[in-house]
Amino acid sequence: MVVPNWFHAAFGLLRQIEPIIVLEELGSTLFDTALQMVVKDRYANVTEPGHSAEDAQQKAITDFYMTNNLIIQLTPIIPALILAKLSDRGWRKAPIVTPLTGYLLSRLILLLVVVLQLPLQVMYGAGVLFGLSGGYTSYWPGVMTVVSLDTTATDRSKVLMKVELLYGIAGLVGSLVSGHLFRLYSSSLGNGTVLLIVSTLLHMYSLYYLTELIYGACSSLLKVKGVSNREPEEKHHLLSHASTNTPVVEAPIGINKVNVALLFVAAILYDFAVGGAVEVLGAFVLKAPLSWDATLVGYGNAAGCVIFLTSYFGVIGFRRCCSDTSLILIGMLSFAFGIYFMSFVTTTLTFYLARALTLFALIPMTTIRALLSQQVPASSYGEYTTCVLGRSLNFASLAYIPAFTKLYQGTLDWFPGFVFTFASIFTVLGMIPIRYLRLLRLLQISVPLFRVTLSHLLKSMPSLYSLQYRRLQITSEAAVRGDLDQQRRRRYHQLRVCVGARQKGTET
Repeated sequence: MVVPNWFHAAFGLLRQIEPIIVLEELGSTLFDTALQMVVKDRYANVTEPGHSAEDAQQKAITDFYMTNNLIIQLTPIIPALILAKLSDRGWRKAPIVTPLTGYLLSRLILLLVVVLQLPLQVMYGAGVLFGLSGGYTSYWPGVMTVVSLDTTATDRSKVLMKVELLYGIAGLVGSLVSGHLFRLYSSSLGNGTVLLIVSTLLHMYSLYYLTELIYGACSSLLKVKGVSNREPEEKHHLLSHASTNTPVVEAPIGINKVNVALLFVAAILYDFAVGGAVEVLGAFVLKAPLSWDATLVGYGNAAGCVIFLTSYFGVIGFRRCCSDTSLILIGMLSFAFGIYFMSFVTTTLTFYLARALTLFALIPMTTIRALLSQQVPASSYGEYTTCVLGRSLNFASLAYIPAFTKLYQGTLDWFPGFVFTFASIFTVLGMIPIRYLRLLRLLQISVPLFRVTLSHLLKSMPSLYSLQYRRLQITSEAAVRGDLDQQRRRRYHQLRVCVGARQKGTET
C-alpha cells in the first residue's frame, strides 16, 4: 500500500499527532451515525404492554445505549491505569496506540452485525474489547498528555484547543457525509454497509500509519519533540521509551491539593451534566416531533462538532481579557443556557438554535485539564489526567448514565425535555467550585479545602477594596526605584570618566 507524497507533505505541515486524530475522528463520526441508525432500525417494531409504539422504541433504544455506554465507560478503568503508568514512565505513545486497535475491532464487529444480521447484543462484546484496549478513557488523555508536555504552561490551553479544533473539523466533515453514505447500500447487504466499510477503512488506515512508524517510513509521526536520537532503533520504535533529553515542561514541585480538588469536583459535576444530556440526545431526536432520518442525524452530529470550532475561537478571543477560571465559567454558562433551551425543542430549527447557544461548551474541560497540568508535576501528569481524572469521570458515568436514562424514560409522557433541564441544574452546580477557586486565587487564602469561614472572608475583604490601589502603588514605587537606579548609573559613569581623565593626565 503506497501513500501519495502529497499526503505526507500535507501532514508534514502539522504537528506529530494530528494525522492520527483526523483519521480516528473521521472514522468515529461515521460509526456513531451508523450505530444510531442501526439501533433505530432494529427496534422499529418493538412493542411493550401499556406503552405506545414510539415510547416502547424509545425505551428499547435508551436501554441499549445505557448498557453499551456503561460497558464502554467502566471496562477501561484498569487498562487505562496500566497505560497511564507506562506513559509516566516514558512510553508516551502507549495510551494512543493500544486504543486505536480497539476502535478498529469495534467498527469491524458492527459491520459484521449488519452484514450477517447478527443480534444487536453482539455490540456489548465489541464494547468489552474496546474497553480492554483502553478506549477513549486512555486515548484522549494520552493525546492531551503528549501535546501538553510539548508546550509551555502559558500556551497550553490554547494549544490544547487547537488540537480539539482539528478534532472538531474532522468530526464536522465526517458527520456531514455520514448520513448520505448511510443511504448508499446494496439490496443484499442493507443500510449502513458502505458507511461502516468506510469507517473501518479509516481506522485501518490509521493503524497503517502506526505500522509504517514501526519500520521508520513515517518516523516523524507520533514522535515526541526533543527525544534523543543516539539510538537509531529507539527513534523508529512505536512505543519507544522517552529519553532524558526530553524538554522540561514547567510544573510545580508539589501538588496544590486544594486547587486540584476544586478542579476535580468541577470536572465531575460538569461531566455529569454533559454526559447525561448527550446520553439521551441521540434517542430524543429520533422520536416525534423531530423524527430525524439518517441525513438529519448526520447534520445534527455535525452541529455538535461545530462546537469544537467555536470553543477554539472563544478561547482565542476571551484569553485577552479573561482568566482561566473566567473561561471555565463562560463555557459552563453557555452549556447551561443551551441545554435548558433544548428542553423545549419541538422543531429542527429550534434544535439548531439550542445548539448555537452551547457555542463554548468545550472550553471548561480543556481549560480544567490545562489548569490541572499546572498544579501537578510533569512526571505525574499522565497519571492524574488518565487515571485520577479519567477514573473519576468513569465512576461518575456509573451514576449519570442510569440516572438520566431512567429519568428520560419516566418523563416521556408528560415532559421529555425535563432531562435537559436537570442537566442545566448540574451545570450551575459545577460552577460553584470554580467560583471558589477564583476567590482563593484573588484573596490568596492559604487554608484547607472547605475550611474558609466567614471570618476568613471578612479579614480578607480589605484586600479586595485596596487591591487595585496596591497594584498602582507598587507600580509607582517600582518607577521611582527605576529613576533612582538610572541616576546612580549616570553618576557612576561620570565618576569613572573623571577618574579616567585624571589618570590619563597623570601619566602624561
